[in-house]
Parts: sequence; C-alpha cells; structure tokens
Amino acid sequence: MAQPDFTSLIPIIITLALSLTTRNVVIGLFGGVFSGVVMLNGIAPLDTFGTLVKDYLVPQLTDSYNAGVIVLLVFIGGFVALMEQSGGGQAFAAKVTHWVSSKCRAQLSSWFGGIFIFFSDLGTPLIVGPVFRPLFDKLKLSRQKLAFIIDSTSSPVAILVPFIGWGVYIMGLLQKEFSAMDVAITDWEAFIKAIPFQFYAFLAIFIVPLVAFKKLDFGPMAIAEAKAQQGIITAASTETLKTFTHKNAKASFVFAPLLVMATVLVVMLAPLGFPFERVSGSVFRAALSSAYFFAAVTLIALMAFYGVRKLGDGINVYLKGMGNMMQVAIVLILAWTLSSVGKELGTAAYIAEQAQAGFPYWLVPAVAFLLSAIISFATGSSWGTFAIMMPLVIPTAITIDAPLYACIGAVLSGGLFGDHCSPISETTILSSTGSGCDQFEHFRTQLPYALLNGTIALLSFVAAGLMQSPAVLVLALTTQAGVVYLVAKWHRSRYVESANLTEA
Repeated sequence: MAQPDFTSLIPIIITLALSLTTRNVVIGLFGGVFSGVVMLNGIAPLDTFGTLVKDYLVPQLTDSYNAGVIVLLVFIGGFVALMEQSGGGQAFAAKVTHWVSSKCRAQLSSWFGGIFIFFSDLGTPLIVGPVFRPLFDKLKLSRQKLAFIIDSTSSPVAILVPFIGWGVYIMGLLQKEFSAMDVAITDWEAFIKAIPFQFYAFLAIFIVPLVAFKKLDFGPMAIAEAKAQQGIITAASTETLKTFTHKNAKASFVFAPLLVMATVLVVMLAPLGFPFERVSGSVFRAALSSAYFFAAVTLIALMAFYGVRKLGDGINVYLKGMGNMMQVAIVLILAWTLSSVGKELGTAAYIAEQAQAGFPYWLVPAVAFLLSAIISFATGSSWGTFAIMMPLVIPTAITIDAPLYACIGAVLSGGLFGDHCSPISETTILSSTGSGCDQFEHFRTQLPYALLNGTIALLSFVAAGLMQSPAVLVLALTTQAGVVYLVAKWHRSRYVESANLTEA
C-alpha cells in the first residue's frame, strides 16, 4: 500500500466532482477508478485502460462473492419485472380500496399498499398510485398527499428489507469493506444490526399514519389539502403512466409468489439453523436465488393459467427484467473497483488517520449522514451515494472505534434523505407520475416533511454516536410525534388567522 497522503483522495474527489457535474454516478465512479489506476501505473491511456480491465475490473467479476451477488441481483430483477407487469399489484390494491370510506382510511390503505408491495421501490409508485388516485379525488384528498405517501413507503421500506435488491446491493458494498479491513463481521449481520439506526427510513414511514390519524398537515401540503377540500385538484400537465393492468389479474399474483419464496427459503435454510445460527453468505445467496427463481416460475404459470400473459410472453418479461439490472451491476462493480484502488493508494487509511488525529468518534455518524444527504441530493441517486460513501465511512469508523452500525445507518439514511429532498431523483419523478401530480408540486409539498425528518435524524445520529444504542430510534419517533403535532397546530392557527384577516 502506498504511503497515505492527501493525493490518495484524488480518485474520490474526481468521483464526487463528475457525479455532481454530470448527475451520473456511473461516469463519476469510472472517472475515479480510471484516475486511481493512472496514479498507480502512470499515464499511458491505452495501457492504462488495459490494466484497468485486466487487473481491476476482471478480478471483481471473478471473485466468488461478487459473482454471487450479481447473479442474485439478476434473479431479483427478473422477478420484480414480472411483479410489475403482471397486474397483480393493481388487483391487490383494488381489493384494499373496498373498505375505504373516509379520508383517514384512504391514506392508511395507500400507505399499507406501499408497505406491502415492498419488492420494488421504483415499481411501487406506478402500482399503488393509479389505483388510489381516483379514490383520493373522490374523497377530496390532494394528489400531492398521495405522492407524499407513495414516496414515504417506496424507498424507505425497500431499504429496510435485506433480501431484495436494495439489501443485496448494500450488503455487497459492506462485505467488500469488511474483507479489506479483515474484520470478522458478515454482511448480513451488519445489515441487520444497522436497521435500528436507519432513523430517516423509519421517520419517513411513520409520519404518514401520524399525519393521517390526527390531520396534522402543515406547510404547502396543508394548503394543497384545503384546496382539494374545495374541489381544486392540482394534476400533472401530462400523465404518462406505463403501468400494466388486465381484467383477469388476481391479487394472488402478489401473495402466491411471495409464499413460494418464503417456503423455498425455509426449506433450504431452516435445517441449517437460520435465522438463529449463522449461515454462510454463499449458501444464503444460493437459497435466495432459488427462492426468487421458483417465485418467478410460479408467477409466470399463474399469468398463463388466468390468460393474463402467454407463457412465452411471461418468460420474455422475466428475461428483460434480468437485463434491467445491468446498470446496478455496473455501479456495484465500479464501486468495488474504486474500493480496491483506494486500498492500494491508502485512501481509507489516510482518512482514518486524519479523523483519529482530531475528530471525535461520536460525531462520525452525524457527519456521514450530512455528507451522504448532500451527495444524494445533488445526484438524485441514493444507490450511487452508498457506493461512494461506504468505502470512506466504514474504515474510518473501524479505525477510530466509532459506532459502526450507526455509521452504516447514517450513510443509508443520508442517501435516502437527500433522495427525498431532490427534485431530480427517480422516486420523486415516479411518485408524482404515479399519483398524477405535478412534479414540482410534489417536491414542494413533501420538502417540509423531509426536512423535519432529516433534522430529527441528524440529532438522532449525534445521540447514537454518544449512546451507541438502538433505543435512540424510540426517542426519534417520539420526538417526531411531538414536533409534528406542535408544527401542525401552529400552522393551523396561523392559516385560520390569515383567512380571517383576508375576510375582514
């Protein structure tokens, strides 16, 4: 390893600069990797690129752990595509609407639908939104509120589930750093223990029922709700929804594959003592790949049986979904490669050395949260943020003995927070599209809630750095309930006072 100095940060700086300038994390990561290889091997463009492929990219692909993660992501991509294109999500959501007769129930049912359809953060808005949009219009609820609920239950739910694309991707990043640092922590163990420290995800999810039960709207959302009550619906200027529906689609298209998936996992892992005993990562990924494959087979068969899609059509959707994971795989491979290049340059060692010299260990989670939020906001990509931040935060946390799981949770929460605040993120765009709401209106009405949750999350990470206890999550949720109540009460009184003055 090279002697750690400031120059070891150049690949990271280039990665950040290109990612923020181009708003494309793949370009940023590639630029960072290429510059790092140049620093290690000298300037010779053709030779450098050959070295990059032969000595850095190919080893990441041939590594058994990395290959297992990519294969699993491909199986997940195929299954998610089938779910999104089966019509089952819409059938399930339509079933839920049968018992909806009030504004509160409408908000809670769409919230529940967003939580239950957890397997695709990007698919959820296009599944739940179109089903509940007519109901929200009928009950005089704003489309901004529907977009907010969808956005609060897509990524925030997906990031907490270890066996879908989000979890597998994150664990792939974690394991790379643990192997480099030679620490005896598994990716599964780290992900599970970091869940209670994903403060922003929990705050985003639980603010919805809090607002729905007590009608605690504030900011632009309260005004949008007041207008909706008067019959003024703010709709998108153009509604281009690419969502699949079919008259023969059944709610069982959601339940049956998930049941098959759970059964396969139990059959393959329970005899090994899972979840009470540690199971090797390769066995776990093999079981998950099998579970997703048989769940996909079940769904393809159900669609063919009910006449929703022919057998060949279902298989084509499955294969196309597998191909859609290519960009995720590219980001992951480049992130792994950047980590390897950084190790040779001594990047992590230099950062940890500087942090150890004068940085309080308890502040690392809060700083990680803020930096992740800034990167995610600017790029609109939480996944890209994780790829950039994990190689920096994990070695620093381990070296200066900062609370590791709180630091991991901080990176994940920060990426999510920045994504929620960003008007250019995919979830912002899809949530507004799915609800038929103007994109800027969704961004504007959601921002105060996101900023409130982000502030509470930041303070919670300061507390977690000091206390190093998952109990901080309870404190965060309690604080959220109190603050939302006070802010909504203040806003309501101010709004009523303004209305009285206008009338006078």
